[in-house]
Amino acid sequence: MLDGGVGMMRMAIGRTIGLQVIALCWCLIPVPRLCVAQTQSATLIPPDAQAIAPVPSPDSADLPSAPEPSDQIAQTGGTGQTTGTGQQQPNKPNQQDQTKPGNPPSLGDLGFTPQQTQADAQMQAMLNKRTHMLKVHQTLGLITAIPMVVTLITGPEAKAKGKNGQTITEPTAANLDFHMALGGLTTGLYFATAYYSIFAPKIPGVKPKGAIRLHRDLEWIHGTGMILTPILGIMAYKQENAGEKVHGIASYHGTAAYVTAAAYGTSIVAVSWPIHWKFWEKQ
Repeated sequence: MLDGGVGMMRMAIGRTIGLQVIALCWCLIPVPRLCVAQTQSATLIPPDAQAIAPVPSPDSADLPSAPEPSDQIAQTGGTGQTTGTGQQQPNKPNQQDQTKPGNPPSLGDLGFTPQQTQADAQMQAMLNKRTHMLKVHQTLGLITAIPMVVTLITGPEAKAKGKNGQTITEPTAANLDFHMALGGLTTGLYFATAYYSIFAPKIPGVKPKGAIRLHRDLEWIHGTGMILTPILGIMAYKQENAGEKVHGIASYHGTAAYVTAAAYGTSIVAVSWPIHWKFWEKQ
């Protein structure tokens, strides 16, 4: 009797436990599906993101829609580049082509004819001759200035001193001869200098300007003076040897000499300013 009651109690307890297990299993079946749904929603919408509703622009209705890309594939090659819209893009220069220097323009590109670019041997020879003769002219001109200055210094010693009614002191023969020799030397060097200037080849179509023109204009003054001064000097020398006082046009011998020397010195300064004392050194 006791054993039968115990068995009935065990059966009741077993049924109760079985029902609880079955109910628990039914409750656990939807749990995996809920976990998957929550994982997907967490992936699509971050928990920190805020939902922002798009605000349409008032001008968006007037704008055209974007073009639909075509099915063509972008191609790149040596002939050009094709984009998704099918338009051919121009070639882009290579970096080496950009850095490579271009060929310099030739004389023909600048408008010079072959006849103009060829060397003229005759013209070059003329220029060389002119350069040589003008250099000699410059050198002789500086040398001529030395006896010219000495002649001016010794001029008063070759002149008779004394006024009318007074004792006239005649210059010594040595002073007269020395002064006349210096005058002759100056005259010879002067005309030798002028020769190299007058007979130097002239460049056609070139006219003197500036200091060169002043130098040329002064030639008329000191050139005329270098002709008159020796002539007047010879007349004065004859009068001195005859024991006469220099008179007449011969008395202007000294004045002509000073004017000639002043014009000659000015012509040298005109083409030599600023003056380099060591003119023989190459600058």
